[in-house]
Amino acid sequence: MSLRLGDIAPNFQAKTSIGDIDFYEFLGDSWGVLFSHPADYTPVCTTELGRTAALKDEFAKRNVKVLALSVDPVDKHLGWINDINETQNTKVEFPIIADEDRKVSDLYDMIHPNASETFTVRSLFIIGPDKKVKLIITYPASTGRNFHEVLRVIDSLQLTANYQVATPANWQDGEDVIVTAAVKTEDIPARFPKGHKIIKPYLRTTPQPNK
Repeated sequence: MSLRLGDIAPNFQAKTSIGDIDFYEFLGDSWGVLFSHPADYTPVCTTELGRTAALKDEFAKRNVKVLALSVDPVDKHLGWINDINETQNTKVEFPIIADEDRKVSDLYDMIHPNASETFTVRSLFIIGPDKKVKLIITYPASTGRNFHEVLRVIDSLQLTANYQVATPANWQDGEDVIVTAAVKTEDIPARFPKGHKIIKPYLRTTPQPNK
């Protein structure tokens, strides 16, 4: 049974490049990004892990913990990390899960028979502090993930979790947002005192409320 948005993200225990972890304990009250890789020493994933490491401060200021996963063993991970650090001019400090028995891959439906019987597809999950799945993206092997888009989605998820707003197409942190239909037009001034625009009765915008 594949995971869907809103499902509880399964807990697991695993060996990683930084030692044994319990997933829920590792996350604590943080947000989480869990993303899989077909195998170690793969070129696209080398750049992805390097980019993630370079964005360490951006994830930290959003209270997000990152975990990668590959079906290879820990010793292979450690060798690969050396290559990533060297070629991407960074330092990988987040854990890479060694999912040799495919336990985590199966829990998160990361192995698609149409792609491979053994290698994980390149899936990415964003998980909230409530341990619910907030986003699932799956990429083909040939296309590197856009981690600025991952950060943009996290900004949207964290904003919309606390206010009755949604974010429009191509929204970036700091731009106007959409007031949800749950808020009556007459109630907008009290809830969003920065002002609002009524473009259509169903399309009302307001400055980002947490800025």
